[in-house]
Amino acid sequence: MEYILQPWPWYISGPLIAFIMFILIYLGKTFGMSSNLRTFCTIAGAGKKTEFFNFDWKSQKWNLTVVLGAVIGGYIAHFWLSNPEDIALNPNTVEQLSQLGFDNAGKSLLPPELFSWDAVFSLKGLLILIIGGFLVGFGTRYAGGCTSGHAITGLSSLQIPSLIAVIGFFIGGLIMVHLLFPLIF
Repeated sequence: MEYILQPWPWYISGPLIAFIMFILIYLGKTFGMSSNLRTFCTIAGAGKKTEFFNFDWKSQKWNLTVVLGAVIGGYIAHFWLSNPEDIALNPNTVEQLSQLGFDNAGKSLLPPELFSWDAVFSLKGLLILIIGGFLVGFGTRYAGGCTSGHAITGLSSLQIPSLIAVIGFFIGGLIMVHLLFPLIF
């Protein structure tokens, strides 16, 4: 159990991801979480209103198990596999987060300043959720997929557009953390 609670090294998790991707490529399947949102909308009947959602969703049933596995895995990880020890953060990071108003940096994986009900139901929290959700949804459609789809499936099948998208994701993340995050908080 102690081994499961620790972060897994790259030489175990990397080959496991490669093995899964080999199987998916061999079977002609692609992996990505955002495609499941399209499938859910199609199941709900959005294909009657918009051509984009008018496709055979039953061919994507296998990918819905990824969503189910993420929900079940998240539940198991949170309630049975969470490590109660503090997160080892660089002291400079703790100092910078403290200056932004994060009082318990490193004490929990999800800081209550962002992930508590009080934070969510504040005006600022609602605006962040609505605007952020719109930007993520728009960006996913504009980029032709999400980070997991491009970074895992796209790069493993050597697609140049996925390489460009992943570079863009990293640049966007750096801009968010270093320029926008301090303005928001």
